[in-house]
Amino acid sequence: MDASASLDKATLDLSVVICTYNGEHRLPKVLDCLLAQLGTEHLAWEVIVVDNNSTDGTAQVVAAYQQRWPQHIPLRYAFEARQGAAYARQQAIHLARGPLVGFLDDDNHPALGWVVAACRFGQAHPQAGAYGSRIQGEFETPPPPHFERIGAMLALTERGAEPLIYAPGKKILPPAAGLVVRRRAWLDSVPETLSLADAIGFRAVGEDLEVVLYMQRHGWEIWYNPAMRVQHDIPASRFERGYLLKLFQGIGLSRHRTRMLSVTAWRRPLITPVYMANDLRKILRHLVKYRGQVVSDTVTACEMTMYVYSLVSPFYMTQRLWRQRRQRWRQP
Repeated sequence: MDASASLDKATLDLSVVICTYNGEHRLPKVLDCLLAQLGTEHLAWEVIVVDNNSTDGTAQVVAAYQQRWPQHIPLRYAFEARQGAAYARQQAIHLARGPLVGFLDDDNHPALGWVVAACRFGQAHPQAGAYGSRIQGEFETPPPPHFERIGAMLALTERGAEPLIYAPGKKILPPAAGLVVRRRAWLDSVPETLSLADAIGFRAVGEDLEVVLYMQRHGWEIWYNPAMRVQHDIPASRFERGYLLKLFQGIGLSRHRTRMLSVTAWRRPLITPVYMANDLRKILRHLVKYRGQVVSDTVTACEMTMYVYSLVSPFYMTQRLWRQRRQRWRQP
């Protein structure tokens, strides 16, 4: 652990965490954005880069920035060998010395007032367990037609110019990109091991919602704060049809778990068939409305993929849980 870790947690206002995997070429722009933050003269804050098992020069990039980083804003480096953003964020929560922890991905570029806006909102809303940023896309190539229908699934969040609270019953919550959490809310609400921490399909999905749902279930408020502006750098590869279909497959497979988190245990066997019937209704409605576009149009195909895999999600998650238990039983 670096020497600055001995500082008292109470002396800081905010910890900014960048979780990265092979971010050698993406990290510099994020760090430069944090170096340029305005209005932070009276704030005490730190930056933590959590290297999630990178195999490139990520560590060397951080070390180079540490040599010229302002001494009054600690820049810390940590390595997390377990692959997955959930593991990286869990370690960050334990390392953070601020009562508020702001998470940025290595392709998130915070506006010049992001740090100040994050601190002010947390201080003004003590019951807020988490609050998300206003996230707009920075596209390398134009998105596919009708992209606005699925933009939220790529962590783009545009809910207007005024703060708003996410109502528990509406099943709409902010992504982890640009999210600020109250450290105490996380430690009091979120279990050490998340059920969606490991990959579903080709990547981990749903773990962002799982964390926020735990906080909401424990009575913490979840907010949208438009004063925290973030640009999300989206490369052309994210718009490739194969990538998007796999992403939406994973989102669908995770649906049963995220849905059940807001339902009491005894109601879950009763409510599961209701959700499945609603997924089937969506599939049929989509087929009737779009017909051949469910194959030819990328966005429509992504929506159909999510509905289909949401329908099978209860069976998938049950099988996955059983497999995890068998692996634990076999361990000496």
